[in-house]
Amino acid sequence: MEWSQELSSGLLQAAPDAILVLDEGRIVLANDRAGQMYGWPTAELVGQSVELLLTAESRALAAERQRLIDEGAPGSIGRIVTTARRRDGTEFPVESSTTLVDTARGRLAVAVVRDVTERVRIEEEKDRLRAEAQAHRSQRLESLGQLAGGIAHDFNNMLGVILNYASFVIEEAESAEPDATMIASDAKQVIRAGKRGTDLTHQLLAFARREVVRPQPVNLNALITEVQGLLGRTLGEHITLIFRPGANLPTVTCDPSQIEQMLVNLALNARDAMAHGGNLVIDTALLDERIRLRVSDSGRGMPADVAERAFEPFFTTKGSAEGTGLGLATVYGIVTQAGGEVTLTSDVGLGTTVTVLLPAGAAVEPADAAAEPAPTGGHGETLLVVEDEEALRDVAGRILTGAGYRVIAAEGGAHALELAARHDGEIDLLVSDVVMPGMLGKELAERLVDVRPGTRVLYMSGYAQPVLASQGTLDPGVALLEKPFTANDLLTAVRRRLDG
Repeated sequence: MEWSQELSSGLLQAAPDAILVLDEGRIVLANDRAGQMYGWPTAELVGQSVELLLTAESRALAAERQRLIDEGAPGSIGRIVTTARRRDGTEFPVESSTTLVDTARGRLAVAVVRDVTERVRIEEEKDRLRAEAQAHRSQRLESLGQLAGGIAHDFNNMLGVILNYASFVIEEAESAEPDATMIASDAKQVIRAGKRGTDLTHQLLAFARREVVRPQPVNLNALITEVQGLLGRTLGEHITLIFRPGANLPTVTCDPSQIEQMLVNLALNARDAMAHGGNLVIDTALLDERIRLRVSDSGRGMPADVAERAFEPFFTTKGSAEGTGLGLATVYGIVTQAGGEVTLTSDVGLGTTVTVLLPAGAAVEPADAAAEPAPTGGHGETLLVVEDEEALRDVAGRILTGAGYRVIAAEGGAHALELAARHDGEIDLLVSDVVMPGMLGKELAERLVDVRPGTRVLYMSGYAQPVLASQGTLDPGVALLEKPFTANDLLTAVRRRLDG
């Protein structure tokens, strides 16, 4: 069947790409899309040399292309990706496929040309994103190295204190005439260093938003008033602390210990910025149903590029021995976890202001009278203590046994279920670590309570994510003792759980 000239012309014009028919390098036929792509009226393209549309890049390929046209067999001679030139001189990327056709008037080359500007743009964007991702990975690795260095420095200092003072305790205890006062003094140094390690761990967890959050209605003015003494000691005598509380503030729903940690972090940053003294002003106010907490120092301030990165994890302008760069990142984590916003403004030589906005809650109610201390002694209740760390398991068992409890100790979930199955009497309380190899504490608790419905559960963990809700709060009905804990912490938590 022979195609009519009208149908051939229609197919030529319907093609989405530019089509050029070339006879010895001269354009003898072009469709409308070719005119649109190259910026010429289609009729004016016909009769022109294809050189008119070539760039320096595509012209370099023209000689080889012409040789293939002259010598090649009919059919396709392949596809090339190059550039082309519009009438106004602008260049753009194209993909060109050429087919040789022998006709009665001689050999013709049919070139189908596609504008690939958008495709190239997308590929370049992908390349840019890949390069950015690689840069971010490198930055994260560098940041993690800085974090590891800062943590290693701090923990090595603490461990150095602990190991040496523990040695002093042993030496004095084994001496011919032990000095109890000296032993107690050295032991206090060990405990002090251990508490510093605990503080650093909580800071890391708060930054990672893995700290256990216990939100409650908080009178922000009262909380700041309570911690003024701590903040004053943090700042030192050369810095004046000024507190300007706003009137009639409603409560904020947050974890008071985290707000205290946030204020201490901000005070530490302000102290470093005011080496020669100055003022730190804390003020509160109610703004559009949100409570504003503002902390302003009169220190050296930050340049704009530093201020922009101030909340970045691990970013610090201090040396590796002075800090890990977690201070403001931790502040950001605490505020966002409480549903608030935090911003920072700074001017070199004038100081820095950190502004925190927290959702307002109910009106402040008078504080209840201080609760009576909870009893801690046992009455022979049976406790199943599950902890994969042997030394900590022994410590917990020793504390609880000494307080009058009967302790069954297990090293993991499977062992605990085995011991429980062999135990004839009641198991009043399961005290279990949360993260253990083989079986998480949550699974152990579910399986044990399934067969012993009367058994209550107390979790203990320094990383409690498996038993936390999405916002870092405890699931309903879950009791958790955070590690590291003291004997009093453990005994109080156990007694409260047993007493309901």
